[in-house]
Amino acid sequence: MFACVSNFPLRKFTALLAAALLALPPIALALPRPAPTSALQYEALPLERSRQNHLLVRAEINGKPALLGVDTGAPVSAIALSRRAYYGMAPAGSRSGLPSRLSINGAFNAVGIAHNLRLGTLNLVEEPMVLVDLGNVHRSGRKGGGEIDGILGADILFPTKAIIDCQRQLLVLKINPSVPGTVPGFDFSGFRRVPMNVSPGYNLYVNGSVNGKAARLMVDTGAFATLLHLNFVRRMKIPLRDTPFNSSGVNLQQRGVQLATISRFSVGSMDMQSNEVGVIDLEGLIHGGLLDAKPPVAGLLGSEILRRYHGIIDFGTNSLYLKR
Repeated sequence: MFACVSNFPLRKFTALLAAALLALPPIALALPRPAPTSALQYEALPLERSRQNHLLVRAEINGKPALLGVDTGAPVSAIALSRRAYYGMAPAGSRSGLPSRLSINGAFNAVGIAHNLRLGTLNLVEEPMVLVDLGNVHRSGRKGGGEIDGILGADILFPTKAIIDCQRQLLVLKINPSVPGTVPGFDFSGFRRVPMNVSPGYNLYVNGSVNGKAARLMVDTGAFATLLHLNFVRRMKIPLRDTPFNSSGVNLQQRGVQLATISRFSVGSMDMQSNEVGVIDLEGLIHGGLLDAKPPVAGLLGSEILRRYHGIIDFGTNSLYLKR
């Protein structure tokens, strides 16, 4: 999920419907063949942080520069609908084996094909990307101006066994996932490891608790802040405060954003300080009955906590590392 907040209505890039994901056949990335151990095995890319607290990576799409939001909450990568012609995105035809459009929250979005998506030295060919309206995210991206051109999602982060260092603002991709070994340059001394569970929709969840009640949270670098589900907070009888902001998802109506103070908040074994978090209605954004599961999905673990606690997200081992 990709969200921003401003004086204008807040807009949210949501995860694709599970049904839409099931419509997609497995996507084979055009990764290089196994290389000698002396060859480059990892690509480390610096990340920029936007005014809206998003992590952004510079890429190339069909030979043209692009700025992509790194979004662990988006199962499928996306391109802004308004940038389709600029990048020369080809439609997904019958020969590709991919559907030409996907149902997202009850409406259809087209699927385009990037002939080349380059991330440093890693070049992905014939990469499917969903065409979506990125709204305010597209118009108000990075510091100093500029635009967000699209989203880098889990369909690329998983196969490349990506590591995202939220505090150092670094993205590391494994050029050849078949080569064994750990990523150099990471020392996890002093970190707490929190196992991440992967849902059928390719979202990442961690166990935690809110004021002593067990809950799960989606690890979502696309969320500008940590957001809890309205009904969960109401059932906990936690006081709410109104804000002037609204939230809306792809093909969904706007919803109001409120604030709540959580006195006891934990992720895995990491006990955190009292946190002020946003509260929205996540119906239609979290699918598969997870909002009412036991324990329920209570919300999104967003960028501000991941940054404050030096969050490192490891797609190779399905681990979230945190430290004070």
